Amino acid sequence: MGRKIIVVTAAYGADQVRQAGGQRAILPVIASGGADGVEIRRELFSEEELQSLPTLAQSIELLGLFACYSAPAPLLMPDGTLNPDLPRYLQEASTLNALWLKVSLGHFRDKQPLEALRELLDESGMALVVENDQTDCGQLAPMQRFKAACRVMELPVTLTFDTGNWLWVGESPEEAARHLAPAVSYIHVKAAVPHHQHYRAIAPDRADARWMDLLDQLPADAPRGIEFPLEGPDLAAVTRHYVNLLREETRHV
Repeated sequence: MGRKIIVVTAAYGADQVRQAGGQRAILPVIASGGADGVEIRRELFSEEELQSLPTLAQSIELLGLFACYSAPAPLLMPDGTLNPDLPRYLQEASTLNALWLKVSLGHFRDKQPLEALRELLDESGMALVVENDQTDCGQLAPMQRFKAACRVMELPVTLTFDTGNWLWVGESPEEAARHLAPAVSYIHVKAAVPHHQHYRAIAPDRADARWMDLLDQLPADAPRGIEFPLEGPDLAAVTRHYVNLLREETRHV
């Protein structure tokens, strides 16, 4: 079947997800689109949904999908310590039967908190991936330092490479790929184009070839997550189009 393709629920837009009845209600669209997995976003939960994670996990499994879980939180706090909410996020990911938890890096200063992180991961049995976000903490230099520290400590933490976020922090996506690719286990796919004073995410086939070329610089076996807007009257068909596009082994189809 080729590489694994994940659809991030936020790709449909927060309003669309809420109107549909929550992330559980959008799962059939993702499954009908031929995706392998779903990225569940903590920020899209209502309080009621957060209390019914086992039901959501069952729905994901029944549709033949796997799950990963994203919490909109930094791994490390401004003072350099581990996020005190991390155990909760790891537990929620476990309840979802997620394959990994994704967070942003936050304020990485030194290796000291990483031993405590090792203990947490050992206890939870959950894999952790750390993403470059749209803040200064997501720039290449801190991501490189963190990657190096994980390698030296033999810490079982890998990276999520968000293709578009590098532009938000003034970095070259291609340069980031050259330095970080060996540590990347998951790719958030989106193109980014200038929009007012910032950027906006768009589908990679609606931009220039740069964005599909960038994927060739990243691990071929890393699952690809659709995080650009999925819009249209037939969401399953739109989803299927992009699932198929990103599953191709090369961009020359």
